[in-house]
Amino acid sequence: MEKRHGRIDVREIWTSTELNGFVNFPHVAQVWTLRRHSTNVRTGKTRTETVHGITSLTPERAGPERISKLVRQHWGIENKGHWVRDTTFGEDLSTVRKGNAPQVLATMRNLAVTLLRLRGEKNIARARRAAAASPWRTLAIVGR
Repeated sequence: MEKRHGRIDVREIWTSTELNGFVNFPHVAQVWTLRRHSTNVRTGKTRTETVHGITSLTPERAGPERISKLVRQHWGIENKGHWVRDTTFGEDLSTVRKGNAPQVLATMRNLAVTLLRLRGEKNIARARRAAAASPWRTLAIVGR
């Protein structure tokens, strides 16, 4: 059980080696199911989410606790990088599709997020709005 971000989260994980050597997944060492029960502390509203996964890690290298930790680390990366680009910068809504432009824009978004994080910004959306409202702030962020 963990209390963070206004929620109480309870996680359960089950692992199995039953698919070892399965023809279509030759490198599968384990499959897992993770169930999260979240309760909003303020409203009391509950939510249950179940996710499934596979790994090439053997039970000796990664038991249920380690797999659970690896899944949480993955979501930490997702929330810190991809989610910020998708929601704050609207990356998934971009209609730019030709040539190198999509990669160039992704690089520019990553640069913006990196510069803001290096300045100690925790809320990238708020920092982006502040920079957009004050061009001199933007110049200060890039070191001019």
